Amino acid sequence: MKRWSRPARIALLTLMVVAFLFAFVFPTRALLAQRKEENRARDRLELLRKESDSLADEAERLRSDEEIERLARERFHLVYPGEESYAVVPEASTTTTTAP
Repeated sequence: MKRWSRPARIALLTLMVVAFLFAFVFPTRALLAQRKEENRARDRLELLRKESDSLADEAERLRSDEEIERLARERFHLVYPGEESYAVVPEASTTTTTAP
């Protein structure tokens, strides 16, 4: 039985290490990266769902007559016929300058 030469053993060992890396390490690394990305995507999806639910609740609230009236009075200062609207205006400030 013939023994392999030293360079042949080194080449065979190198080939086995590279085959191991391709068979186990690289796919495992890719799988872990994909899981991490999937978890990030799930977290983002959950956040977007919560935001969507919040916006849907707000849209439903804005459809009510009470909310429409409140916004009309606050933002646009609208009143019903027969009501009087008052605005409080701050007193005008007088600025004085002194000559040097």
